[in-house]
Amino acid sequence: MSMSDLRGNHYDEDDVIRSGDGKGAIFSSIVSERVSRRGLLKAGLIAGVGTGLMACEPAKATPKTPLSPTGLDFEPIAPSTAETLMVSAGYEAEVVLRWGDPMARGVPGFVAGSITPEAQAKSFGYNNDFVGYLPLPYGSDNSARGLLAVNHEYVNPELMFPIKNPSEQSKEQTDVVMNAVGFSVTEIELVEGKWRPIRASKFNKRWTAFSKMEISGPARGDSRMKTSEHPTGTTATGTFANCSAGKTPWGTVLSGEENFQDMYAYAETITDPAEKRSAERYGLSKKDSEYAWEKSYDRFDCRSKACDANHLGWVVEIDPFDPEWAPRKRTALGRCRHEAATTHVTRSGHVVMYTGDDSRFEYVYKFVSRDHYHAKDRKKNRDLMDHGTLFVAKFNADGSGEWLPLVHGVGPLTAKNGFRNQADVVIDVRIAADLVGATKMDRPEDIEVNPVNEKVYIVCTNNVDRGTAGKAEPDASNPRAENRHGHIIELMERANDHRATTFIWELFMVCGDPEDEATFFAGYDKTELSPISCPDNICFDALGNLWIATDGMEKSMKLRDGFFAVPTDGPERGKLKQFMASVPGSEVCGPEFTPDGKTAFLAIQHPGEGSLFTAPSTSFPDGSGVPRPSVIAIRAKNGGVIGSRG
Repeated sequence: MSMSDLRGNHYDEDDVIRSGDGKGAIFSSIVSERVSRRGLLKAGLIAGVGTGLMACEPAKATPKTPLSPTGLDFEPIAPSTAETLMVSAGYEAEVVLRWGDPMARGVPGFVAGSITPEAQAKSFGYNNDFVGYLPLPYGSDNSARGLLAVNHEYVNPELMFPIKNPSEQSKEQTDVVMNAVGFSVTEIELVEGKWRPIRASKFNKRWTAFSKMEISGPARGDSRMKTSEHPTGTTATGTFANCSAGKTPWGTVLSGEENFQDMYAYAETITDPAEKRSAERYGLSKKDSEYAWEKSYDRFDCRSKACDANHLGWVVEIDPFDPEWAPRKRTALGRCRHEAATTHVTRSGHVVMYTGDDSRFEYVYKFVSRDHYHAKDRKKNRDLMDHGTLFVAKFNADGSGEWLPLVHGVGPLTAKNGFRNQADVVIDVRIAADLVGATKMDRPEDIEVNPVNEKVYIVCTNNVDRGTAGKAEPDASNPRAENRHGHIIELMERANDHRATTFIWELFMVCGDPEDEATFFAGYDKTELSPISCPDNICFDALGNLWIATDGMEKSMKLRDGFFAVPTDGPERGKLKQFMASVPGSEVCGPEFTPDGKTAFLAIQHPGEGSLFTAPSTSFPDGSGVPRPSVIAIRAKNGGVIGSRG
């Protein structure tokens, strides 16, 4: 991409949405008209708003309705406060994988409180987040056999062992939890309508906080990446804090490292000005860390030359089809608290990657590859994420927007402001985004491209600090003060070209109780809708319907988190319905469909969070013992497509 491509573009005919009478109207005007017509601002949108078993029984449903042209014919469930997992009538759920399930022959079975580091390194990890299904053989659309690629975000030691907090962990228990994070790949197959893992598969693989990684991109070999354990700055140890992720068109997975700052301690001792600025901006703990790993390993102690904090916060590329290929930390994509890493091939053959920095008042990013995607040679695509241009989003009040380049030497990203080279830009991408004037968002999490209309959907989970003393005020793209329930933005790139440097956007959904006037559901009649709060991960079905998994409804609405569906186009655009509800203390994440649309995989993360090993609030999924984070599969009893009337 040339420097001229990095400059702002003016709008033209492609930035205009055609209204029903054939006249053009700027999209921002439609947004303004839509919001004012429903009285959202007058209703206080700016002022603010205020022990489980694996049961597959449906919750109380509303009366049956006629078949929908969207394919979303399932009967919505009522909001749940139940102890058990609930699904729509005509559907059933099963556990596919749970924490501690062996992934290789000879690994001992799970025993609560007694798993060893060696066994955990070869067993399914903890707190599964992203779930990706990759059909076998590679390149097929097989919906009965494939690889399940799963992130393991963090741990709850107080639910893994009879301890009250991580500071009580033994060295062996620390090794267990460090082997319980990272990433899993497991081969699974559908047999007589039930999914089962194949324990002896050659594809089964765990990557943990101890695994060898390669560093690629502009930060590779930079002085800031060199430690006593990695003196060349070209390698790293481990991946953890892996939240959401994304599958690439060439069959790899891009795994986002999110809350890595929680593992590092004693940042107050850092004296180097650049590293001190970085540690403060990324929130490394000034005292003891949250997980106490520094008591066992110097790499988490900022006082040590082994400290590798700059090795975390990246998007890691893993090849599920090649277990021996060393994962790459793709530094060209920037260092932040990554939630998702969604790729899309443009009409020109370039690859675009979208990601959010999941923290209050952080940013939305886009990367555009320099080189083209090779559909027939997957190995030629392995370096696509190393060369290209990184951008950050600026949302304007009129419904327009710009992608601002994060390129060394462009604008304020110069040595005068502490950026020696592009390595500094990507290592401290948050600081770079601050300087160029990006829009501070309400915890941007998952970002996905609708395969039907090619619009980009950006999930902002919540931000209770918005509009409070000393914090940023509400704005057009983050319209609610003390935003407890979150919102979803719909973005269209200029001319629907995902390489574009300008875009138009609107609010697709402002979440909460539909009875609250300070909510908005794409203009749909709210009397028919399910309540929803804290949208987190999303996916699309083959018809372009948006499916939403939530994280935080127990806190914000005292309802179980769940899985929801909503049309994005047509007369039912905005008609939100709840499909399933989870168990106490958990979130729902990682939604993924098989190619035939007949299985929905979901991650049930941190069930029982807030309780202890000795007194868990749920025994999900087995009905006895400690709760175990799990991946479930939901299928219609009649074998139909997910969303149809089961």
